[in-house]
Amino acid sequence: MHRRLVAEFLGTAVLVAVVVGSGIAAEQLSPNDVGLQLLENSTATVFGLTILILLFGPVSGAHFNPVVSAADWLLGRKAGTGLTGGDVGAYAIAQTLGAIVGAVLANVMFDIDIAELSGKDRTGSNLLVAEVVATAGLVALIFALARTGRGALAAPAVGAYIGAAYWFTSSTSFANPAVTVGRMFSDTFAGIDPSSVPGFIAAQVVGGLLGLALVRYLFPDIASVADDVVVPHATTHPSPPETADTRSTR
Repeated sequence: MHRRLVAEFLGTAVLVAVVVGSGIAAEQLSPNDVGLQLLENSTATVFGLTILILLFGPVSGAHFNPVVSAADWLLGRKAGTGLTGGDVGAYAIAQTLGAIVGAVLANVMFDIDIAELSGKDRTGSNLLVAEVVATAGLVALIFALARTGRGALAAPAVGAYIGAAYWFTSSTSFANPAVTVGRMFSDTFAGIDPSSVPGFIAAQVVGGLLGLALVRYLFPDIASVADDVVVPHATTHPSPPETADTRSTR
């Protein structure tokens, strides 16, 4: 379990460092073109998220998102698959701490004051609807891939979905409570004002429940694959392969 928590911490930290760091770089490189800033920010996020899922997925499943972890528990609790309630709490703490560290790390790399919270206001019912849509689609995609045996495609598919959602949602698709909290700690293009955070998180929870309801409807036996979210991962260490020496002792 400690390796899984470290993987979730590091994965979420680097993910937020990618999101915030590329946002800062985009703001500096293209100060007068917001569209180009978003293109630069989203492109870095697509590649960064894909790589992080490939790197940490075999250890923890590469959730990096409390909504995904909670959905995994909700789906698998009756079947005895997926995370336990205690696991979800531990994952969420690791993910949130990682997100904060990632934002601070990005600030340090770009020589930005680490003590200043974001002042970027993100309020409005349209943004909350966008977060519901973005999160519901993310949860539905992840569990549909697991149920249909296509977990190997999760890294590029999830990366592509988030990249697309940067553009088709007005909120630029945070879709993650831990990342939302982390992005409070950077007063930059990628930041979010603390007053906007509760609404975003509430919308993400609603979106997660809607995405969960959709996959339960489409795939009634979805609980059987809760252990394979986001990608299949080992929760115990497999036995080492037999050698000639071990066989000879039998």
